[in-house]
Amino acid sequence: MCMHTSAGQDDFLRAVEIGRPLNIVKLFPNSKALLVSGKVIDRAMIAKGNAIAMAANGRNSFVIRGVLRAAQRANAAVIIEIAKSEGGAKAYCAVNYWNIALLVDAMCNEMGITVPVAIHADHYGIKNEQDIATARVEIPSMFDAGITSIAIDASHLPDDRNLLASIALNPFVPAWAGLETEVGEIKGKQGLSTRDEALFLIQGLNAHGIFPDWIALNNGTTHGIEASDQGIQVDLTADIHQALAKYAVSGAQHGTSGNSSERLREIAARTHTTKANVATALQMISWGLEVNDYGNAILDDKGRFIKVAGEGMCDELWADIVAYADVKGYKPGDYKNLNLPFENRLLAQPREIRERMAARVEAFAYRMMTEVFNAQDTAPLAVEAILKAGSGDLGPKASRLEDPAEWTESLIIKKGATLVTDKGPAGNFDD
Repeated sequence: MCMHTSAGQDDFLRAVEIGRPLNIVKLFPNSKALLVSGKVIDRAMIAKGNAIAMAANGRNSFVIRGVLRAAQRANAAVIIEIAKSEGGAKAYCAVNYWNIALLVDAMCNEMGITVPVAIHADHYGIKNEQDIATARVEIPSMFDAGITSIAIDASHLPDDRNLLASIALNPFVPAWAGLETEVGEIKGKQGLSTRDEALFLIQGLNAHGIFPDWIALNNGTTHGIEASDQGIQVDLTADIHQALAKYAVSGAQHGTSGNSSERLREIAARTHTTKANVATALQMISWGLEVNDYGNAILDDKGRFIKVAGEGMCDELWADIVAYADVKGYKPGDYKNLNLPFENRLLAQPREIRERMAARVEAFAYRMMTEVFNAQDTAPLAVEAILKAGSGDLGPKASRLEDPAEWTESLIIKKGATLVTDKGPAGNFDD
């Protein structure tokens, strides 16, 4: 592909020289790809205003390829990510925390991609004390493998334990890296996050000198295939973001696949959101399934997916996938588990089939970036931020406002006990 950058070739080359994190420089010393901290992407969206970066869950190589091409066309800074359930130690995808940077860097160099790209470890879930012990080893290994941004997601725990886990694990996240925190598991209309919960988490982190770039909320969405019309609660999101304004934390929007373009535009316009995760939609689109305008899969009257002839994977392979799923007793929401067992067969298809899978993702992602997220022409703003800082380490957006003496472990537990919250139903809400 013949690519260009409107940031200017000299500025781009200078950004590659000084703007890549140390782990990326060590891994890819001769690369011309501009892999950056998640902080860089956040700052670019803030600089444009009312702009949201697509954070694409690269469940397969076709998604990654298509999103990178879309970002190049849109001149948009972008995030490629994978979640713990998708690409952790017990992954259901072949793309994982430890190979995603390698894949992205290789594709950027192959295709001449010149927009800034962050590599985000999404939903690094912490559910118990053993997870914290494991994380102390795993998180450094992920940064060794090229991760440039991470979401420490202890939202499965009570609010005090969420905060304490986030504090305990912060020393293992490089200061230059993008950092996302989360309050409230993503459970749809149940267990919605509150202002008090969000303030408790951000104030407690602030007191310990931890300044997240993003906070994710349970603001009414679900992961996977959206079966209801509940969707994002824009008023709730705007209210919480306003309450957090002086702490300079942006919003991360999860569960976009079940929300209309109009609602997502409203999130961009009325909240401080700068990151929006798109996962299930991109998987379904790459496979060639029929989706609505915002990527939610359409089911037939028997509750089965509709494969569009001549799009996505070859029809014969789709028939094999459906047969395999039927034997396993999979429901539509379980089809995500087919990524790993069928990855090699997807890669072994003819070139024209592989190309149309990526092209379908590209078309959808480009429309989302330019017509919904307002992310076009944010790439030069990201480069500008790097050049202004003289490095890829942009530092924190906030400063310490809270008194550490008011946020000791015992006081955190005491404050947490006073929060009035509804965590919603118990269960496994990973995607």
